[in-house]
Amino acid sequence: MSTETEPGTVNEPRTATAPSTVSAAPRTRLPQPTLPQRIALAAGVAAIGVVLVLTTSLNPWYTLGIGALLLVIALTLREPIALPVLAMPALLLVNRVGGTLSVSDFVLFAAFWPALLFARRPLGRTLRNLLWANAFYQVTVLFTVIANPYLANAVEWVHSWLLVGGALLVGWAIGAAGWARLAVVLYLSGSAVVTVAALTQFGMNLAAGNTGAVYLNEPFLMHKNFIGCVLAFAAVVVYARPRWLRLNNLLCLSLFGFFLAGILVSQSRQALIGLAVAVTVIALRPDPSRRRSKVVLLAVAVAAVVVGFLVQDQLESGDQYNSAYQRLVWFGQSLRIWEQYPVFGAGLRWWYTDRFDQQFQPPNAEFEMLSSGGLVGLVGFLVMFAAMLVILWRMDRRFGTLAFVLVLMRFVQGQFDLFWVAAQVSIPFVLAGICLGAQEHVRRRRLDEDDHDHRGFALTPRSDP
Repeated sequence: MSTETEPGTVNEPRTATAPSTVSAAPRTRLPQPTLPQRIALAAGVAAIGVVLVLTTSLNPWYTLGIGALLLVIALTLREPIALPVLAMPALLLVNRVGGTLSVSDFVLFAAFWPALLFARRPLGRTLRNLLWANAFYQVTVLFTVIANPYLANAVEWVHSWLLVGGALLVGWAIGAAGWARLAVVLYLSGSAVVTVAALTQFGMNLAAGNTGAVYLNEPFLMHKNFIGCVLAFAAVVVYARPRWLRLNNLLCLSLFGFFLAGILVSQSRQALIGLAVAVTVIALRPDPSRRRSKVVLLAVAVAAVVVGFLVQDQLESGDQYNSAYQRLVWFGQSLRIWEQYPVFGAGLRWWYTDRFDQQFQPPNAEFEMLSSGGLVGLVGFLVMFAAMLVILWRMDRRFGTLAFVLVLMRFVQGQFDLFWVAAQVSIPFVLAGICLGAQEHVRRRRLDEDDHDHRGFALTPRSDP
């Protein structure tokens, strides 16, 4: 066989070329730093070292704080949603920073800014509707801020928005970025630590002959209702265990029993009632991807009967200093304060002022809103929750059921104790926001896959017969 060549060409043998040299662009060298630049770099490193030495000599915790700040900045440059994800277990901490702000609030405030700047846009329609519902509430309580001008009133107005609207946005940013599973696992891990601490403290109390409710000291500083509520949120997550979280079923069932034990030793009745309502909704609502046993409803019924007997026993005991009687007294005092400010209320956090002899936060969501925001604020509060629950109920059940019961749980818990309490409000709304973001992440991923398949089909030549 002869090989023909075109005139003017040389028939040279072909040689294999290394893959690394195919179409390789010439490597460019970074310019070497000049002497002034080297001096400036050395001076900067020396200055950082001096600052670290000085801060260490003043307070070793300052160095830890600076190191954590630098780590957060580096992680944010690598992954913009790193801070909101890593903040999940810290949302459980209610210790005070500087005696005023809780760690949970501080962390939520810090996580809000990267969520606001780097969250996937556009925001989903469901999230926007939830934010509009929250905005309606904020407008209704703005009247009491104007009618009662004092600092705590204005600060709480911003704070309540952060606990709901800000928390939803943080959760959305986490879920839409594809970090839902890691964030939820971190929250469950923090809840497991709290459960271990609660069970350990209960064991110590029991050894001392004390069978009362559990209160945790340093480093947690958690009272019984806070322990019960945050563990109830964790328990309902592992009970629902939506498939998009990719959690092991056996592990989730074990964790549910573990968290339930922590709730029981805390003796938080509001947490048990909220959990019972949430489990009932999940068990009765059909799930297209999971079949659930209805046997759990028997346990829910037993728990409801036990809680009812406990409350009845307190009311019939004649002890005017137990929690049931004390709540009745506070309800009456809340109504008397509301009668003085019926339309716009006495102002948010009125118990921080010296205008009244009473210094208590009403242990019921409606009584708190009635005395704080008046009829206008109460209407805004109820409309916000009603709208949110309807919006979440209409979502895809694979994502919306968990979000729905989390928000519903917080509303139910607020019927039996304080409502606007830092982490007890922010945690369920962050988790609900994660559900919304996870749905958006799955939707976008499917669109990308469909688009990829479509492009591949379009570029494939047709072979007509």
